[in-house]
Amino acid sequence: MLTSLLTQFIQIINTQTTFILFLLAQLAKLTAYSKKPHVTSIDSLDYQKLVVDDLPTVVELEKLDYRLLLQQHLDQTGKAIKPVQRRKNSLAVPKDILCPKCQAPHDYLYNNNGGKGQFQCKICQTNFNHINKFQKELLLRCPHCEKALEKIKHRKGFTIYKCRNDDCSYYKKRVSSLSEKEKIRFEQEPSAFKMHYIYRQFELSMNELAQDSKIDTVVNLSKIYSSPRVLGLILTYNVNYGLSAEKTAALMYDVHQVKISGQTVRNYARSVASLVRPFTDYFPYELSDQFCGDESYIRVLGKWHYIYFFFDAQKKIILSHRYSPTRDTLTAIKAFYDVIKHFDEIPENLNLIVDGNPIYKLAQIFYAKNDIHFDVTQVIGLTNEDKVSKEYRPLKQIIERLNRTFKGNYKPLGGFGSDSGAIAQVVLFSTYFNFLRPHSALEKGQVPVQLPELHVCQDMPQKWLRLLQLSEDFLIAQHAAS
Repeated sequence: MLTSLLTQFIQIINTQTTFILFLLAQLAKLTAYSKKPHVTSIDSLDYQKLVVDDLPTVVELEKLDYRLLLQQHLDQTGKAIKPVQRRKNSLAVPKDILCPKCQAPHDYLYNNNGGKGQFQCKICQTNFNHINKFQKELLLRCPHCEKALEKIKHRKGFTIYKCRNDDCSYYKKRVSSLSEKEKIRFEQEPSAFKMHYIYRQFELSMNELAQDSKIDTVVNLSKIYSSPRVLGLILTYNVNYGLSAEKTAALMYDVHQVKISGQTVRNYARSVASLVRPFTDYFPYELSDQFCGDESYIRVLGKWHYIYFFFDAQKKIILSHRYSPTRDTLTAIKAFYDVIKHFDEIPENLNLIVDGNPIYKLAQIFYAKNDIHFDVTQVIGLTNEDKVSKEYRPLKQIIERLNRTFKGNYKPLGGFGSDSGAIAQVVLFSTYFNFLRPHSALEKGQVPVQLPELHVCQDMPQKWLRLLQLSEDFLIAQHAAS
């Protein structure tokens, strides 16, 4: 009896423990995403590591034929090279692995490091790794000492290679340039300095830059039950005034006696965003020479995600509104692309003003390696402690005002339940900002982009409907041109 009672108590305790651990995990998630993202500490950013170095020397591996090598060895020595004789307990080499240099089959390959992925060819003596198998058939060498570069890290979107040679002229020059104070710190924290030559090999190609996150739609605007006037009113309330879908639906019923659900409002918003996005992204804007960029944040599924805005500070035109779950280099590269794609030829004085986040310097390195050159000026910190900050702080403040405008428009929405909903809202905000919203900093408080077709519209709902027609015409013209 006592044993049975103890067993029941233990089961109850275990159940309660599991439940408590579950609640603690949920509480940790709520705590992690309950506050706004922290601004990256300036002291933690290692700017001097982000230097655009010379490109490495690329050596193409010599190609041989194992059959010819076997015959040559037989002719010269009178003996044939036999396949590898493996012991009973030795690891077998997979049949699909070939020597990258002479294409010798697995029968002639040694398992060179106990099954950790390195092999050696018995015929041509080449060592190679099973993970990459010389897929690009290229060897990267330091441009300063010609030593082979070593792969040290893989980051999202790129791989980092490093020259480990302490006799490299690049390394010696960097060490000799350190001050006495820096030399003392270098001895204590060598990882805090970029002394060796580093090369970043990006996985992203130029052809992939135009691709952006997809907006999933569930309704066809040409087949909706609501009238065009109702659609124009919904967009005006939901986008211009930043009302949530539920409040927009309530306003449509209370003021216009049109019964519609909040989900229908969201569905309409996604379909409209999908239609106007190409028009907003590829419109032939007349631009100035003052551009700035920054990340803002948006809440999706209870977590903070990011919007990368790039902005013509003089013309007040949003050029990029890239969406990403994280602050990463790939999104920064794509945000830069949204600016430079508007130029037939990159201006010599093109300068993008950003904050101190290292991803922007890495994005600049990517373009430099693709022979696209422009300046990136980083305004670091909150005070003007250097000449760069004093000169470019006003541009940084302009993009921060844009972020505040976006947050003021987004805040009443409270967050989104999907990526598509978030992206749709950002696209609609950018479209509204560029083509429909008067800006006090422009002459006579004009809209940033003047469209003559909108001047004849009597009110905002009509302007939205006319803008949808212009977007559709733009898509048709693009398809015809392609």
